[in-house]
Amino acid sequence: MIPRSLTATLQRLAGSFPVVTITGPRQSGKTTLSRAVFPDKPYVSLEDPAERSFAEEDPKGFLSRFDNGAVFDEAQRWPDLFSYLQGMVDEDRKPGKFIVTGSQQFGLLAGVTQSLAGRVGITRLLPFSLGELSATYLQRLSIDRFMTTGCYPALHTEKVKPEDWFASYVATYVERDVRQILHVQDLSSFQRFLRLCAGRNGQLLNLSTLAGETGVSHTTARKWISVLESSYIVHLLPPYHKNFGKRLIKSPKLYFIDVGLACWLLGIRSAGLLSVHPLRGALFESLIVSEFLKSRYNAGKPADLYFWRDNKGVECDLLFEKETRLQPIEIKSGKTVTSDYILAGKKASRFSVENALQPWLIYGGDESYERSGVQAVGWRNIPDWVTRHDN
Repeated sequence: MIPRSLTATLQRLAGSFPVVTITGPRQSGKTTLSRAVFPDKPYVSLEDPAERSFAEEDPKGFLSRFDNGAVFDEAQRWPDLFSYLQGMVDEDRKPGKFIVTGSQQFGLLAGVTQSLAGRVGITRLLPFSLGELSATYLQRLSIDRFMTTGCYPALHTEKVKPEDWFASYVATYVERDVRQILHVQDLSSFQRFLRLCAGRNGQLLNLSTLAGETGVSHTTARKWISVLESSYIVHLLPPYHKNFGKRLIKSPKLYFIDVGLACWLLGIRSAGLLSVHPLRGALFESLIVSEFLKSRYNAGKPADLYFWRDNKGVECDLLFEKETRLQPIEIKSGKTVTSDYILAGKKASRFSVENALQPWLIYGGDESYERSGVQAVGWRNIPDWVTRHDN
């Protein structure tokens, strides 16, 4: 098993809360991680029809087997679990007693917030981050090869072609999760919506346009984008919320959490095709935004990531607060730092000159160095750089 960065956060929360939850997309490694970190606890999958039937027919008998705790996988499949756990942990608040995992955020977190408020530590496990993959392994992959592969664990630990894996993943996701959540009858419309979203990766979210091109109502499009977000397929990056006296863009930007999935949905099946694709820059942005998101979640922090754009064209691709100051980040997919890149990096901090830290320029090359007041960071160096500077 490749060590996961979330491990330390899980252990910390298990020392404080009687229940710890692990949410995240399907196939992100939740089951493997929970069993590795808590090997002494009984493991129960509520996807198992026999276990779920036992739980539904005789909940007290089912739970009596786990007086000392357990790992409950895919817990949203039995929503009543959370109410029963409330009573059990109120009687015995031993830290780390129950570990609860689930892929579908609506079902899992709805039960948690209703029944286990104040009793549960919540974590999110996304696919592999760059820091979880060895430097030696990453050196063998070009940036385009890495982007078309994506970060789901199976694509780096098993002998499977990305195009085959993603085809199965999307079919499973659409047929199971979407049917369960939305009761969508016309799955082809949802699949079209999903591909249209991939085509707008890195752009401002425009639900009216998406709805019109999909052939559904604005209300339906809003529900669908909410489901994509809740199941960790996309992330909506909000604009920075403080007003510096300028007219701001108010819509979020749409990013796919896994760049490999976005590539597959766009029909990009090879590194060669990606290298000349017009959306390559936006897809690289998606990779970088996702890396920062994973870093925050693995540390047990909220996302708190933003972008900035005003109506005069002043823009910052990625932004976060560091104590009382702002860290601006410009993202460029090219492999060489040019003078235009440096200029863009400087512009990224001009919306708030007095409050901005030295701008970072994350690019598709290998070296990291300072140039003309801008810190250039090669894509493979992101894990070390974030660890040193995003505290």
